[in-house]
Amino acid sequence: MLGNLTIDPPSYFTVFGFKIYFYGVIIALGFILGIVCCTRICARFGIKEDDMYDTILVIIPTAIIGARLYYVLFELDRYLANPAEIFALRDGGLAIYGGVIGGFLFGGLACKWRGVPVLPMFDLAGMGFLIGQGCGRWGNFFNQEAFGCNTTLPWGMFSEATEDYLMGSTVTVPKGVTIDPAMPVHPTFLYESIWCFVGFLLLFRYIKKRRFNGDIALRYMIWYGAGRFWIEALRTDSLMLVPSIGLRVSQLVAGIAVVAGLAVEIYFTHKFKDKPLMVELALNADNKAAMKKLDGPIAFAGSKTQLLASSPRKLFVERTEAYNAEVKRTIAESGKAEK
Repeated sequence: MLGNLTIDPPSYFTVFGFKIYFYGVIIALGFILGIVCCTRICARFGIKEDDMYDTILVIIPTAIIGARLYYVLFELDRYLANPAEIFALRDGGLAIYGGVIGGFLFGGLACKWRGVPVLPMFDLAGMGFLIGQGCGRWGNFFNQEAFGCNTTLPWGMFSEATEDYLMGSTVTVPKGVTIDPAMPVHPTFLYESIWCFVGFLLLFRYIKKRRFNGDIALRYMIWYGAGRFWIEALRTDSLMLVPSIGLRVSQLVAGIAVVAGLAVEIYFTHKFKDKPLMVELALNADNKAAMKKLDGPIAFAGSKTQLLASSPRKLFVERTEAYNAEVKRTIAESGKAEK
């Protein structure tokens, strides 16, 4: 129940006899909303839409693969007994930290390969991840998973699925805590969803105030890690690193992320405290390709190729378009002069 409301949401719907799970639909919706958000703000990070889409085409599949491998790694005994299950994604088993690690790692490599500025892209990706995670957690609602131990709070939830799981599975709870399958439980997926959306709003307001490239990505790492650390402690389905002492994988990763993120954030904030962040205006794909064909560099006299990070989005869009128009014109004139 949610308050006094009993919930048993359907987990799938059928199209032409084929089951389509709400979990997958919600995750896909999260990806789409994250991409739409990034499209709206990418100019403020000096990233062109084309470059962003190229990187996202790498991030999405590698994030899914990373999420699956991370989950399999910490359930290895189960999957070694039946290796074919490793590829059974429709049966569930994705760990968000694996997705984040995979997405950032291979997204960074894609940036290097495509000549896209890595740290600004990481900042942009952090914003997209928060939107995607906040939305994607509602897939757990339809699957009736990722919930916590018993609670008497008015928003405690109960369903037949939660009762069946708590009666038939090995649950992860702190020592001394008992579980009553017939009682409401913490909707931890809801807590994490709200945490991610609040984090997105806070970071969105911070975009103009960022001090250095990578600032948003670090704050994403700290914010999400802090929330995941306390939320994970409530969950009954955690991946365990050392079950005998109750050490949960995600709590360890979250704790490391918060401590490391804070240390790096404090260092670079102090280092750049008196130096405003300047953002390089992005060249579009056509101009990049044309520039590579030139024998030597071209000077763009009078061009403003940078803007303060605190500048309005509208100014970023206008200046980026004007800059690319000037580059295109100068390259064209250079080609005519050579002839």
